Amino acid sequence: MRANTNLFWILAIFMLLADAVYTGWSLIWYEGQLEPVGTVAIGLSAILAAFLAFYLGRVHKAQGAELPEDLLDSNIDDGDPEMGFYSPWSWWPIILAGGGALMVLGLAVGFWISFIAGALLLVAIVGWVFEYYRGYFAR
Repeated sequence: MRANTNLFWILAIFMLLADAVYTGWSLIWYEGQLEPVGTVAIGLSAILAAFLAFYLGRVHKAQGAELPEDLLDSNIDDGDPEMGFYSPWSWWPIILAGGGALMVLGLAVGFWISFIAGALLLVAIVGWVFEYYRGYFAR
């Protein structure tokens, strides 16, 4: 976690420098007028990186423990927690991703597509949750 904190502090400093360079460049390029969108966006990116670095630093200090990735004498298996069980043969995640893409398409193109996507998403979620309760792999 210490490495992540340091990386975010470095990113925050880099974004502050990039914001200063961008602001100066926009003043030269636009003949004395400030281009506000890029200046604000890069500045807010620096603030976001600083918030993340501060939060990770506080969490690291409050936990009082080192992660396995931070220890020089740890093995790769020490930082390898079990993430859960996922079916390698399941088609439901693909259907769920298609329903999500169709939902975004419906919001962008025509709202009526979102109703079809909502039904597809509901079927995909129910199918994925209950795939071990029916069929060949029922338990």
